[in-house]
Amino acid sequence: MGPAGAGKSTVGRSLANELGWRFTDADAFHSAANRARLGRGEGLSDADRAPWLASLRREIAIAIAHGEPTVLACSALRRSYREMLVPENARRSVCLVYLRVTADELERRLRTRVDHFAPVELLGSQLETLEEPAPAEDVFTLDGEQPVQALMQQVRRACGV
Repeated sequence: MGPAGAGKSTVGRSLANELGWRFTDADAFHSAANRARLGRGEGLSDADRAPWLASLRREIAIAIAHGEPTVLACSALRRSYREMLVPENARRSVCLVYLRVTADELERRLRTRVDHFAPVELLGSQLETLEEPAPAEDVFTLDGEQPVQALMQQVRRACGV
């Protein structure tokens, strides 16, 4: 989890490949209207995100029910979103990892990113929405500015995989 440019897809895809797990990017679950808003650099409201989060929750529940290990790259910017994502009976089956990256580095990454619908103009609203995980939350926080291989090792250690 983390804002646009945190490295969720890069780290997640690499980790899934290494483990032989399925990789899912939450961006693929956005409605056409949400993708258009995001593409214009407009932030989404809680109402805009609700159906998206519900579909991701279903995806997580299905993966767990089928015993299909999955890495999901998802912004999950607010605590309430993180709570919505994980089915109640699945708390022990899901490991949440936050890639913390400075605003300057996020901006640099977004400016150099190609082939993505979310522009750098979206960063401000993402950072305004972001609620970093509280100590009481069961979320591992990692320095997302480290190399991908180092992050993958830390995720594996934190999540026991």
